[in-house]
Amino acid sequence: MNKHVKEAKIASEWVLQSHVESNARTYARTVNFSISKGDGSLFYDDSNNRYIDCLAGAGTLATGHNHPVIIERLKQYLDSGQILHGLDMLTPIKREFTKAILEVLPYQLGERFKLQFCGPTGSDAVEASIKLFKTATGRRTVVSFHGAYHGMTAGSLALTGNLNAKSPIASLMSDVHFFPYPYSYRSPYGAQGEEMVDISLHHIRSSLSDPESGITKPAAVIVEAIQGEGGCIPAPDRWLRGLRDICTELDIPLILDEIQSGFARSGKMFAFEHAGIKPDAILLSKAVGGGLPMALMAFDGKYDKWLPGAHTGTFRGNQLGMVAGLATLDLLSDLRLVEEAARKGLLLKNELLKLKNKYSFIGDVRGRGLMVGVEIIRSPRMLDDNRNPMADGELANVIKQRCFDRGLLIESGGRSGAVLRFLPALTIEDELLLEALAILDSVMMDFYVS
Repeated sequence: MNKHVKEAKIASEWVLQSHVESNARTYARTVNFSISKGDGSLFYDDSNNRYIDCLAGAGTLATGHNHPVIIERLKQYLDSGQILHGLDMLTPIKREFTKAILEVLPYQLGERFKLQFCGPTGSDAVEASIKLFKTATGRRTVVSFHGAYHGMTAGSLALTGNLNAKSPIASLMSDVHFFPYPYSYRSPYGAQGEEMVDISLHHIRSSLSDPESGITKPAAVIVEAIQGEGGCIPAPDRWLRGLRDICTELDIPLILDEIQSGFARSGKMFAFEHAGIKPDAILLSKAVGGGLPMALMAFDGKYDKWLPGAHTGTFRGNQLGMVAGLATLDLLSDLRLVEEAARKGLLLKNELLKLKNKYSFIGDVRGRGLMVGVEIIRSPRMLDDNRNPMADGELANVIKQRCFDRGLLIESGGRSGAVLRFLPALTIEDELLLEALAILDSVMMDFYVS
């Protein structure tokens, strides 16, 4: 079969798949070919075309595709005769994995924290946290933030900021209140820097302590130290410390959603470590399973007021996820991937800032470690109703698609879908990272206006 006939056949198969699969598909609309193999930060389609993967399963593949250590550990386990699935029963690998997770928590949190093994996705960890803190506090209100993404199940979607996903769904969880997130590039308060932080913290404190605010005392506040789907927006460290102080003063548990930012991606093991705070619960998924389904909630044991069976999930006993997750933790340590993510993140941001100086339609470059966003705008002179540069989601989508056509996978998100997001494997080689940036540069040159 010649190359053109083969590619036509593959394209036809993709179209057929689109007819039998739900219209909710997302990534498949960019990756419109069948992916047949992967190696590190590269994957290949059925025609053996090569692509640099700077999405890494939305941050799931911390060590890239098919890392040999993870593959070998999985093979050894499959050959061992141990069970593949154990509900919440104790097994040797579960005990080892539990110990490793608690030991990796900072500030000796593991000495008083407990683990809840959840269903296979991060959304279930979010659901578990809602149920736990409502049970423990006897309260019903939950506070979230503009731009938040916490999942697509009913409870987690209620905590998510994106209105496109929420608007068609009636009767989501009630008693959810949203505060503005400190988004420096598009300040919700019309102020920047330290002034924005001060105003935001004053707003939160006054609203949660005002007996006439209309907000009953929350069961919890849930926040991302770096908003992921919201556009790779890092919260200022002082703001996170101030939020922690408010929650402590008002006796409100603080939940850190580290589902995308955790496990070295930010240049720290967990993104909240940049601010030096201690959460009451940490939500974990994606990289925690080494590429296999896994979700956990780590929480202060004083809140463990659940009765047996209060939160269950069939696949919380995914033994292979624990094997791959434990291998990933070993690799994070052995390969010094926390430090590598910080170093490569600086390389990535510095090169993207050069592109910002070159192209007027790049409004902002931000992020931490290997979790970086590039916000695309129409023009610095074209302002929206809030006097901010007008986001250009249409151009961002075209850039994303043309990057894929030239061999680079990135994703978009944020307001109007105008933020190009880089979430490469922590093991990506510097040369591949620079090649990815060269592809982005070549695509952006198509839209360059001197």
